[in-house]
Amino acid sequence: MPSTRELRRRIRSVKNISKVTNAMQFIAASKMRRAQQAASEGRAYAEKIEDVLADLVRGLDPEDLPPEAALLAGRPVRKTLLVLITPDRGLCGGLVSNILRVAGQAIQESQSPVATVSVGRKGETFIVRTGGELKAAFRISDRPQFAETTPITRLVVEEFRAQGADRVLIAYSDFVNTAVQRPVVRQLLPVQQGDLQDITPADYIYEPGPGAVLERLVPRYIETEVYHAVLEAVASEHSARMVAMQKATDASDEFVMDLTLDLNKARQEQITSELLDIVGGVNAVQA
Repeated sequence: MPSTRELRRRIRSVKNISKVTNAMQFIAASKMRRAQQAASEGRAYAEKIEDVLADLVRGLDPEDLPPEAALLAGRPVRKTLLVLITPDRGLCGGLVSNILRVAGQAIQESQSPVATVSVGRKGETFIVRTGGELKAAFRISDRPQFAETTPITRLVVEEFRAQGADRVLIAYSDFVNTAVQRPVVRQLLPVQQGDLQDITPADYIYEPGPGAVLERLVPRYIETEVYHAVLEAVASEHSARMVAMQKATDASDEFVMDLTLDLNKARQEQITSELLDIVGGVNAVQA
């Protein structure tokens, strides 16, 4: 059994670690509330703009589609672009490994070469380490604004229009609740019209006309989808980090209790040994 000095040193170290993880838990919790609210509000907007886009596509003849509707048209896939959204930092449980696992699986299963646009340091490191093609790398703040994701959308749309990519995928962690974050890989471009056709038709009147509205709405829809994916990823990151730090704090506290028990046992053995030495010494003197 370790000495009492060594056990006291280990207890102090574990208590210091517990203080750090507890502080990180409260920091993540404060950020998590804002991120969850932003993701929830962004989800409602993304769903509504998808409803309007579906109604426009359904009501227009193919001859009346504007040039921007090319983002809705599929073509033979010779090159794929993957937008990979990950955290910049770790200490968030299995969140990073889960999203990298599904992203790596999507790259392996792709029938065409895949280039990657990373959003977050963890994704960039993963692509470089595995020898993949890194098209660009972006960083996003803890409280992302719409303007921060606009360059990502612009790059993606330009690559698709210039036929540098025939298909665009986006991988991120979808926020379900505080304890559950689901890794998702889905197609961003071309917009899958099959999903749009499943939406219930709406009764809208468009001015100046459906074609003009669709021309402005399609790029906005892509921007909204990218921004919403970033919001979901940020909410997932802070939620996962809070849960991970809470578990780490609880584990540290339990470890301190175990070490304290060992310390008490060691002290008891030490006291017993000293008493035996005293009794032996007394007996020796009396003899």
